[in-house]
Amino acid sequence: MAKGLGELLVKENLIDIKQLEAAKKVQKNGGGRLSSSLVKLGYISEGQLAEFLSKQYQIPSIDLSNFEIDADAIKLVPRKMCDKHIVIPVSKAGDTIVIAMSDPSNIYVLDDLAHVTRCKVKPVVASENAILKAIDRYYQSSVNYESIMTEIEKDHTVTNFDSEGTSIIDVDTKDDSPVVRFVNMMLTQAIKLGASDIHVEPYEKRFRVRFRIDGSLYEKVQPPAGIAAAISSRIKVMCNLDISEKRRPQDGRLKIQTSKGQEIDFRVSILPTLFGEKVVMRILDKSNLQLDLTKLGFDNQQLELFKDALAQPNGILLITGPTGSGKTTTIYSGLAELNKPDVNISTIEDPVEFNLEGINQVQANFEINLTFAAALRSFLRQDPDVIMVGEIRDLETAEIAFKAALTGHLVVSTLHTNDAPLTINRLLNMGVEPFLITSAVNLVIAQRLVRKICSNCKIPMTVEKAVLLDMGLSPEEAETVQPMKGEGCDVCNGIGYKGRLAVHEVMKLTDQLKIKVFQNASPLELKKAAIEGGMTTLRRSAINKMIAGVTTIEEVLGVTAADN
Repeated sequence: MAKGLGELLVKENLIDIKQLEAAKKVQKNGGGRLSSSLVKLGYISEGQLAEFLSKQYQIPSIDLSNFEIDADAIKLVPRKMCDKHIVIPVSKAGDTIVIAMSDPSNIYVLDDLAHVTRCKVKPVVASENAILKAIDRYYQSSVNYESIMTEIEKDHTVTNFDSEGTSIIDVDTKDDSPVVRFVNMMLTQAIKLGASDIHVEPYEKRFRVRFRIDGSLYEKVQPPAGIAAAISSRIKVMCNLDISEKRRPQDGRLKIQTSKGQEIDFRVSILPTLFGEKVVMRILDKSNLQLDLTKLGFDNQQLELFKDALAQPNGILLITGPTGSGKTTTIYSGLAELNKPDVNISTIEDPVEFNLEGINQVQANFEINLTFAAALRSFLRQDPDVIMVGEIRDLETAEIAFKAALTGHLVVSTLHTNDAPLTINRLLNMGVEPFLITSAVNLVIAQRLVRKICSNCKIPMTVEKAVLLDMGLSPEEAETVQPMKGEGCDVCNGIGYKGRLAVHEVMKLTDQLKIKVFQNASPLELKKAAIEGGMTTLRRSAINKMIAGVTTIEEVLGVTAADN
């Protein structure tokens, strides 16, 4: 269906060939359906897609958000079938059942549904997102936190479990122990809510689970304190870690498969604390990896500078920011742009977060001395065109990277600095010579992530003019701008935000800046020269997003520092 749908959409001028190819690439990397990739990339709306499918297959469409589904119809189709094929029964009359589908061309599903329900099946079209929401609403899982914790409190002494290294989640399992089902439930809920991390934290008198959603932590459940060891042991077993080692940190990985067939990786870190082991699980969902440069949050001028730096045959492109600021996504997006059959790309990462086909990715291993520097030396004997170094942490790595950049290779790497101009001073403090910096560095990008206002509950807010002026808006802007905020709704789980977007500070090393570097200028002087050269600061980039109604004043002030 995927290829046929793409061709039909192109034929109807709803998308173009380039958009189809980009969506196919995202689908190939992250799995799922082509229609989902097209909607995710913003090439077509769910409403347009449903309308197109309705006309194409001459089947009526339905708005599930305004329709009360028949409970008798729900009983006839198992949830697993609905999850697998993205369908949901809508109503039943006599021997006919109406089924909402996101893919009405799948005649095999219609046959299966007829067999399962023993009814004549009448398909209607609905958007995939609307069907998934309806499934969650009308199908109640056979387990929930409360019932599991009741069972756990009755028997919380079990600490050892048998499992294979790769776990397939099935929240309908009835034979597993309560702790196993609790962990499965925790993972599935985190995925459903779009969390990036799960924090499992034991304290002296309590034990809590928190999810990081769009950059902020939210407490979801407090299991009984006595089962902390059981839950950490279960997670260790799933990651093939040593359950008897409780004194040292351990790191592992876990791959799970959801009932929809979606594979998701978890990077697991276990840290001994005063009252037990804290577990942090980073969720690495390929389907959420944004590889389209135009969707990352760059303004037009910044995007052109970034693309120009990627097009250079040699030199260094540096992306800076704190942990969790989206640097890896920006780098992977740039590498995806360069990933062509005639380009040899090698990366050394710690850790490798996503596997990218066509790119040679190496996992650093410091125990066997496979460091960034050691891998870089080896790369130079592998005829590379593009080299990605996870992070320039020391002078040795920096020197090899700069030499590679000066001998015909494009090097992409990261640093931890507060803004773009400070990157230059960080390199100088590391011991890199000024002439190497001015000769090799093409572009420095600093970035942060701001939360986006939920589009479903966005409302205007009243703010005093003095607040806007203090932020950095001009008097003219302060008079005319209308700040927005999210009121909180079911779509955003009452938070008021849904998703995140990067704000950037893109600094090209102009001749004026190179002179400043040789003059050993301070970070403040470098920043002033960069702004005079046309650089948009992080604060200004965030303000622009706020003026456009994408983010809030709270995010601007909380994520970016004021320009001096």
